[in-house]
Amino acid sequence: MSLPDVVSREEWLEARRRLLAQEKEFTRGHDALNATRRRLPMVKVDKEYVFEGPDGPVTLAQLFGDKRQLIVQHVMFGPDWDKPCPGCSATIEELSPGVLRHVGTRETAFVLASRAPYDKIAAMARERGWSAPWYSSYGSDFNYDYQVTVDESRGQTEYNYRSEPGLLGGDRSAEMPGYSCFLREGDEIFHTYSVYGRGTEYVGNAYTFLDMTALGRQEDWEEPKGPGRPGPRRGPDLPQLNAAITEIRDTRAGFIYTHTGFI
Repeated sequence: MSLPDVVSREEWLEARRRLLAQEKEFTRGHDALNATRRRLPMVKVDKEYVFEGPDGPVTLAQLFGDKRQLIVQHVMFGPDWDKPCPGCSATIEELSPGVLRHVGTRETAFVLASRAPYDKIAAMARERGWSAPWYSSYGSDFNYDYQVTVDESRGQTEYNYRSEPGLLGGDRSAEMPGYSCFLREGDEIFHTYSVYGRGTEYVGNAYTFLDMTALGRQEDWEEPKGPGRPGPRRGPDLPQLNAAITEIRDTRAGFIYTHTGFI
């Protein structure tokens, strides 16, 4: 890969301002896309899914804990695998307790799920020092229904909302990555969103995880607004981006940066 051109400071500033205009346009477009995602209709979950965890069997409803929303990261770790895929392992490595705590302040639980038996999951978590809640969906239809296990014998060849029988590559089944989001209203659970493929590359911090959910970041500038949507909630560890202006002064460079929380 070639290196960038070398230019004067004035030329660099001119190019940087042009790029900033594109970045602002991208950010506004991203906000609009997130609002469209929050307007996506949802589907009631009628099936009883049972997972295996550290305390034995748990239902999908129990994975919520006391939260209103649930994000499930589908980790590629098959029943006959010795370890999860390297890509999924990297995302788990980057999943800090702080991110999970921040997501939790917005009424949202976060768990990992794989088809590997729970004994394998627990052993791998101990070996790698991973602390994120991780459950086994082995023996349930969960992975098949949410299209992260491709298995021709089960008639499930869909991935990323299209038929992908080529993913099997001659194998009986294949595990795939993704995230699925659920919302609980009273005693009912709804599936609101799932993302797969390269769509999984753009998450990793509390805000990008929340952007996948039906309730979003729960900031007062977000759309849509209306009944059933909570007002702004800010946990003690989350920055008050849309409520305050922060000025960071670098006295050596005489630089002042003003941040309002969004571009």
